[in-house]
Amino acid sequence: MAHESIDLVVIGAGPAGLAAATAAAAQGTSVVLLDEQATPGGQIYRSITRTSPERLAALGPDYAAGAALTDAFIASAARHEGEAAVWQITRNRIVHYIQHGKTKALQAQRVIVCTGALERPFPIPGWTLPGVLTAGAAQILLKSAGAVPAEPVILAGCGPLLYLLGSQYIRAGVPIRAIVDTTDASDYRRALPHLAGAIAGWPLLKKGWSLMRALKRAGVPFYKGARALAVEGGETAAGLRFELRGVTHRLSAKVVLLHQGVVPHTQFTWSLRAHHRWDANQLCWTPSVDVWGELDVPGIFVAGDSRGIGGAQAAAEQGRIAALAALCSMGKIDAASRDQLAKGSFQALRCVLRIRPFLDALYRPKHQNRVPADDVIVCRCEEITAGDLRRIVELGCLGPNQAKSFSRCGMGPCQGRQCGLSVTEIIADQRGVSPTPVGYYRIRPPIKPLTLAELASAEDAPAEHGTMSHDGN
Repeated sequence: MAHESIDLVVIGAGPAGLAAATAAAAQGTSVVLLDEQATPGGQIYRSITRTSPERLAALGPDYAAGAALTDAFIASAARHEGEAAVWQITRNRIVHYIQHGKTKALQAQRVIVCTGALERPFPIPGWTLPGVLTAGAAQILLKSAGAVPAEPVILAGCGPLLYLLGSQYIRAGVPIRAIVDTTDASDYRRALPHLAGAIAGWPLLKKGWSLMRALKRAGVPFYKGARALAVEGGETAAGLRFELRGVTHRLSAKVVLLHQGVVPHTQFTWSLRAHHRWDANQLCWTPSVDVWGELDVPGIFVAGDSRGIGGAQAAAEQGRIAALAALCSMGKIDAASRDQLAKGSFQALRCVLRIRPFLDALYRPKHQNRVPADDVIVCRCEEITAGDLRRIVELGCLGPNQAKSFSRCGMGPCQGRQCGLSVTEIIADQRGVSPTPVGYYRIRPPIKPLTLAELASAEDAPAEHGTMSHDGN
């Protein structure tokens, strides 16, 4: 049975997806935006269309800025399909998704993947204990439901999100036990050569300083340069242990929030067998794209943090650029119009990305927090430790795909999303090579879990089995 045909399918309703869909719809193109949430906004602007004034005040002006993007999208002719979980994109641009228990599919002329970022794994002792969350997960609870911890919390790790969430918690009345920051003097020395770019991007730098000043005015204790982090507790988290200038510190708390940056969500681009490269600055895999965001899989583009971490403003500009390129490749606009319309976005993108090298250098996650000791669990789903991985490397395991055969690592419900980077880096470290020859998991659909009943609900399910096999997925 023929699928519904659409000019452009955009996946993800964050800043990149909203901007892409709005820009394409403005040119008279048929656009469908698929997103797992009921309302547009993505993770960064989650629930922006229905948040309360009190929550809006707590989340601050950066969150409130998302209203303009979402309002423009809602006013456009683009079609929004909420509560739609995409589980496969084929190389011939058929997009499969689940919505309200039913499996559906769209045939797109062009696809723009705007799936954003995932929090980087933070495998330290005790990170799997109840009471330990990522800072991003805690922020989602605040944005979507106004849910906050009732007791003092510890925020630990590195990166701007620690300060942002801390300031949001202060406005929401949440007590903060401490911020334990792994950033030390060596990180500042590494970032110093990039200071000129940071000064050029001074509005973002000013925001960071403002967040830190707000936390200090609130009396939040700061521990800078912390090492050897470990969550302590029995059945649940009881606190955090760390070293600072050779002295061991222990702080008690029932809630510990960990964060050491975000990395691109590349599950879809890996499943498409697109080429990826290891980014030595951001310490992650990024899909290889041209200046317009197109993969080496024709007709499929990537925009936003799923292309490389750049932040919300950069994501929106990349979304507009990718949309214009998609329109041009379909013959909806000519190259001259594309270039003229994209000129402002390219200029804005260069401006907002000036600070990125400084941030990447300053908040580079520590090796010990990425490549942990033997007894630390790396694959939470299958309870595989770093020591297990090192032992199978000694037996001849060369990369993550072989690690599945040796240990089932990466074969749990998350399909490697939470452990993939850690597995790559641990194997590379043990082999004494860079991550490039080690590679990543061979990702296959379904990208998101679906039941047999949901799969059977597709009217053309038998034909699609053949498509999956033909695409090698």
